[in-house]
Amino acid sequence: MWERIEPLLPQAERKPRHPGRPRLDDRKVLNGILFVLYTGIRWGLLPQELGYGSGMTCWRRLRDWNAAGLWQRLHELLLSELRAVALDFSRAVVDSSHLQAMKGGPAAGPSPIDRARPAVSTT
Repeated sequence: MWERIEPLLPQAERKPRHPGRPRLDDRKVLNGILFVLYTGIRWGLLPQELGYGSGMTCWRRLRDWNAAGLWQRLHELLLSELRAVALDFSRAVVDSSHLQAMKGGPAAGPSPIDRARPAVSTT
């Protein structure tokens, strides 16, 4: 996956007069971002011992990558690869049962959430 992500990352420019601290490797930061998103911990609680940098570094890089459109480009790249292999949208099904029906009828049936209550008609 890294081979697909790395070329899409925006290149950070170093200022020769004010170089500051060396930039942390993008791959390590990506691992830190994924760790926080997977575990659900707060950014500030990202353990330094893991080598992913600080939570603030990961958060800033996520913000910058999002602003640069990295995730959209990655999504499009993966979709194009899937289409090239075998993804056939002609047989795709979209389930939208979680959305409220805008025009309900009087015979809508029982509530699927609470069977003891009758369905609410929106007409």
